[in-house]
Amino acid sequence: MMDRNELIEAARQGSSEATEQLLIDWQPTLKKMAFKQCTSNDVDDAVQESLAIIWRRIGTLKTVEAFPGWLLIIIKRECSKLMKSNNNLDELPEDYHELFSYYSSPELRLDIIAAIHSLPEKYRSVILLRDLEELSIGEIADKLLLTRMAVKSRIHRGRLMIQEYLEK
Repeated sequence: MMDRNELIEAARQGSSEATEQLLIDWQPTLKKMAFKQCTSNDVDDAVQESLAIIWRRIGTLKTVEAFPGWLLIIIKRECSKLMKSNNNLDELPEDYHELFSYYSSPELRLDIIAAIHSLPEKYRSVILLRDLEELSIGEIADKLLLTRMAVKSRIHRGRLMIQEYLEK
């Protein structure tokens, strides 16, 4: 029996048996990732689409060590696609915030909205309270029953996730 790295390498080299075993072994991990990235209705669809992508593209993986990060990128992208299609984000919502009007491109506006929607709830809530409702750190901390440091940390991490989403 091959260890994890040998299995990934064999799959990269084109072994369909290794790829099949890799998908079986990593499906539970993909599902856990999807639960963190997707709405609960989209988890199974995102996992299935991600497995198909991995099957087709495993040979393009540059290094064995990059495999877990590659999976996360794939699952995030699939969750985002499902979220966009399920929420009909082809147009801006009627009640979109004026903050989005600062961005001239409608595609960028949609991407920003999708990026915010893709955040886990704990990050999305602080980003919306800070950047859209313009509450202070202290007000957010009081409202969410968090420390000021926790609020600052979540805002920072949320903004990094948005930036990462937009760089895709």
